[in-house]
Order: sequence, then C-alpha cells, then structure tokens
Amino acid sequence: MFKRILVANRGEIAVRIIRACKELGIESVAVYSTADRDSMHAKIADRSICIGPQQPAKSYLDAESIISAALITNCDCLHPGYGFLAENPVFERKCSENGIVFIGPPADVMELSGNKSMALEIMRKNGIPVIPGSNGNVENLADALRAGKRLGYPVIIKAAFGGGGKGMRICNSKRDMESFFPIAKSESLSSFGLGDVYIEKYVCKPRHIEFQIIADNYGNIVCAGERECSIQRRHQKLIEEAPAANLSEKTRKTIKGFAVKAARSINYKNLGTIEFLVDKDESFYFIEINSRIQVEHPVTEAVTGIDLIKEQIKIAAGEKNSYAGNEIFSSGNAIEFRINAEDSENNFAPSPGKITDYSLPGGPGIRIDTFIHSNYYVPPFYDSLIAKLIIWGNDRSESIARSERALDEFKVEGIKTTIPFHKKILANQNFREGKIHTHFIEEEFGV
Repeated sequence: MFKRILVANRGEIAVRIIRACKELGIESVAVYSTADRDSMHAKIADRSICIGPQQPAKSYLDAESIISAALITNCDCLHPGYGFLAENPVFERKCSENGIVFIGPPADVMELSGNKSMALEIMRKNGIPVIPGSNGNVENLADALRAGKRLGYPVIIKAAFGGGGKGMRICNSKRDMESFFPIAKSESLSSFGLGDVYIEKYVCKPRHIEFQIIADNYGNIVCAGERECSIQRRHQKLIEEAPAANLSEKTRKTIKGFAVKAARSINYKNLGTIEFLVDKDESFYFIEINSRIQVEHPVTEAVTGIDLIKEQIKIAAGEKNSYAGNEIFSSGNAIEFRINAEDSENNFAPSPGKITDYSLPGGPGIRIDTFIHSNYYVPPFYDSLIAKLIIWGNDRSESIARSERALDEFKVEGIKTTIPFHKKILANQNFREGKIHTHFIEEEFGV
C-alpha cells in the first residue's frame, strides 16, 4: 500500500479523498492556491503546500507545480479527483516519468475514452449500441452538411474532447448547421485546446444514465450499478439518483452487460463510468466514457456500501478488485443534490462571497460532502459547487420525503445557493413520479 498521497484537487472532492486516506492509514498532502488558503482540505491534510495564485492555469492546472509538490513531499502516488487534470493523459505520463503512481486509468486508456468520436467507433465495432452519427470527426462545413442530410435533422454537434456542454449545438435544420458548426468548432478549440467535433442524430427527451465500472489491473471488471443523471440545466447535472427510477430490470441488466463489455473493449483500468442515453421506449445508446471518479459517486456508495475512493486507491496500489467474480447488489434509493453558490432566482448567476453562518441537516440516511465553514469566503475563480447533500431511504418515496426535510434544515447565510431550486424540483409531480429526461428543467421550469 502507498505511504503518502498527494491530492491534486480542491473543495469537497479533496476533503473526500483525504478522509479515505486517513481511514486507510495513508498520509495525505494537500495542494492549494492562494485563494484556497483557508479551505478545509488545506487544513485537514497531514501536510499542505501552496502551488500558485488563484488562477487555475497557474495552480490546479499547472502540472509542473503539482508534480514538484509531490516530489518535494516524497509522495509515491497522486489522486487527481475530478476536473482539472483528472482526465489529462499528458499529466498521467508526467507522473509516471517521475515515479509517481497516478490513481486512475493509464494515459492510453484516457486518450481512447477522452476522444469521444474514437470511443464511439470502438463501441460500434464491438457491437455496443451507439447513436447514428458521423464516422469520426467532421472537419468542415461541407462535410457537416452532408452528415446532417444523411442522418436527418435534428442532429447535435459535439466537441470530440468535450464535456459540460461546451462545443455542443443542436441543429434542427440546414440553416442551423451553417450557423452553429463554426461556433461549435471555435468553442471546442477555446475550451479544450482542440477544435475537433463530430455529429450525431439527436435523441429527443432522453434519459442520461451512467453505469459505475470497477476494473483492476488483472482484467477483473464489475459494474456497481447505475445512476440517473437526467436532471440537468444546460448540460450541468443538478440532481443524481441511484438506482434509476422507472427503468425495467431487463433493460438495467442488459445495459450493465454492455457497460462491462465497453470497458473491456478498451482494456479499462481503475474506476470510471460508461454513459448511455435511454429513450422513452428504453432503447439505449452508448454516448461516452468518463475516466475518473464522478461528482455523483456517493449515491452509488449509499446503495451498495462500497467506498469507491478506497477502491480506486487499492486498485492503483496493485490490489485485486474486491468484487471480482461477484455481482454487486444495491439496497434502497439514494439522491444527491449539488448545492452550488448560485442565485437560482437570477438566472443561476454565480454567488461568491463570505459565508456568515450555516447549519447542516442531520438524522438517519443523511450525508454531506463539503469544505465550507463559517466565515469561509467562496472564491469566484472555480466551480460553484460548495456541498453535496446525499440522502438514502428504503425506497424513492422515503428518499424524497427525507430530502425535503434535509433541504429545509440546510441553511447557508451570506451567499445565495441552489437549495430553493432543489425544493421546487422535489415539489414537481413529474419528478416525484420519475417522469424525467434531460430537458426536464427547461420544460418544467423554463430555465
């Protein structure tokens, strides 16, 4: 097992990783920017080191500074969390070159999964259902127009190395394609450093369901069930759930099998998710692989009892998959709410500032992952996520009732948060009945 882990991230995921290290008897080293000097992750680690100023490019995205911090503190491995450098194959190679174990899949796997058009082609060749689309990247408008005509509108343009809705445009006509194609390429280039895009047939009102994969270095791959990620605003998830509501057991088992097959087709290692769109008839299509721990991983932990961060660390240390050869069962229902520092009454505008006071909910089936504290200043330079509220119940109705209570108890003073909007979602009858899809927020609330 490792002796010392450098946590190459910030916020709640850094706190989550540090806590797992402590339970495994591993020393932790936190890195922080000047803006995060008072953040919880910098205080609870065994050691903390400043890696640069507030700008992400000069701190959490500065690979050389992070690797230097790991070498100076004699860390034998590094956990990237999610975001920042978590899915950067160049960074993984730099870690390996310096004798630092990267807790995640190897660079070649990240390159395959990160290039979405390439991943789609691999899945297609392996008999895994994919949405009809262009054969690889589309280089120019003429080719894009031909693809749109062949597939039939509506279609969607996607950044090949994208995420979070960047470089993504829905085209309902030839005119839309002419307008949006250059915009999507430009946005992809500015957001990800590469202007590569591809085109898919657009599936109207699908559900976004991801399957959690656990894969060791010896070919043992298991699926720890699925998570419903359909409650999104502008492609950013707000609420996640496990298991997916109103998904037939037959479809669940079928997609699980394809998820494992997808992971095996690229020789996947460590933890990640295989993501699918599921339409109203339960036809399903592979869309992408995320080669990291997910923000929403706690709902899987809540229903399975598996500590996914510990599994990541153990597998990176060369241990065998703890669940190899066994089916993973789940119990009850779990819902996660992303508590963001945003004003949901003002078009979700960012709401940085000083937290003057706060109180957290408690009681059975309630977990909170956070890094905030009284008098903490939420900086404007990073993601707006300040906490995750995870609720477990014996069934979905109990989870919803418990969620309503917990959100009523959750108070954050001094800034605006998304708590009021989460309450509106819970009160929505279609949500309560599990009648959800990726355009639910737009359709039900007009935002």
